[in-house]
Amino acid sequence: MSLAFAYGSGVFHQKDNTKAGRMTDFILAVEDPQRWHAANIARNPSHYSFLRFLGSGTVASLQKDYGAKVYYNTLIPFEEGTIKYGVISTAALLSDLLDWDTLYVAGRLHKPCRVLLPPTSEELKSAMTLNLQSAMHTALLLLPSHFSERELYLKIAGLSYTGDFRMWVGEDKQKVANIVDGQLEELSLLYQPVRSQLTDYMEVDNGAGRQDVSPAARLYHLTMLPRQLQGSVCHQICLARRWNRDGRHRDVEDVLRAAACDVYSSPLITRGLADITAWRNISQSVKGIVTAGVGKSVRYSCRKLAKMAASMRRR
Repeated sequence: MSLAFAYGSGVFHQKDNTKAGRMTDFILAVEDPQRWHAANIARNPSHYSFLRFLGSGTVASLQKDYGAKVYYNTLIPFEEGTIKYGVISTAALLSDLLDWDTLYVAGRLHKPCRVLLPPTSEELKSAMTLNLQSAMHTALLLLPSHFSERELYLKIAGLSYTGDFRMWVGEDKQKVANIVDGQLEELSLLYQPVRSQLTDYMEVDNGAGRQDVSPAARLYHLTMLPRQLQGSVCHQICLARRWNRDGRHRDVEDVLRAAACDVYSSPLITRGLADITAWRNISQSVKGIVTAGVGKSVRYSCRKLAKMAASMRRR
């Protein structure tokens, strides 16, 4: 493994939630998924659905080629509770952290996590830092000139849920707010190094934040966006302005400059995030039915629906 961390409500406090009876979630990044699954199937065959009979090659291919490139084993009995663990290749994790290919694991690392095995390479460690910086740049583009510290972290924590169908069916309706309100101190500590590098563009003091929203500042944030999100914004600008239909090529800097000067460009960011997450989350959920098996899938879905119903009753 090159990285292992635990995340979610089974690890960290969330408002209106307790850890008791909750499943603990893990992500494991591995260098060679097929070799790892072969060893794990031999050691823990009950963790897998019928797919174990098709061999580690099939399991690794399903992990790599579909959804968000994560393979989950869920509802695993452990001590007095249950766990769920997802396996992703180191290469796929690096790509997601740097480019936001799926924003699936990268989005989980936008929030506080309990690192069990620190990154084993400087490349992975640097990518995790850049992922936090990307989250801050994106959130600032979605915020006005003045905002509260809570609003800042609500934007950051909500990035990977943008366009996620599970926020309509199967998730706690107050999920993002519960994360932020239960972990405000941890979020502040997590993003303090990033804030200290952006003092020319923003500041947060005593819970109140403000930022430079000039075209120059917005252009800076836009140029620092991950490749997938930046590409989506550029594509939308070109479509909206009917650019490139005249056969003239506009480079990325010209397009981003136009977006920076448009005070109403924030929806482009939101739409770009949805473009990244929507289909990946659907396909990952469909893959989860196969990897977990029908029985576990039904039990897991019932848990999610119960949480959603409880959230709606509290509103």
